[in-house]
Amino acid sequence: MEDKELIEVAKKYREFSYSPYSKFKVGAAVLTKKGNVYGGCNIENSSYPVTNCAERTAIFKAVSEGEKEIEAIALIADTEGPCSPCGACRQVMGEFHINKIIMANLKGDVKVATLEEILPFAFTDKDL
Repeated sequence: MEDKELIEVAKKYREFSYSPYSKFKVGAAVLTKKGNVYGGCNIENSSYPVTNCAERTAIFKAVSEGEKEIEAIALIADTEGPCSPCGACRQVMGEFHINKIIMANLKGDVKVATLEEILPFAFTDKDL
């Protein structure tokens, strides 16, 4: 699957965002080693700490379906530059060794990075 296609899936899931408080809609999509795609959106809560980001929603959906090997993740939002994942999402990406992170915005800007670039010195299973 091409990066553009994965971004389009993320864009579709962005429309499902439940973000009544921040109004900040985010969509994400993961591509697994088996070639399956899982999408997710951010889901807010009036108690902000229990909000779930789009990236984690997509990753958790894949894992809950038995997928543990994720090749890439794309995320998109209406931001000035490509949308960057938060620290919690970066840590979850590290847990599943997702090494291709495709960050995009609605203007068509795209930045592709590795996990090492966005989370240097990550704490992973190798540290245990």
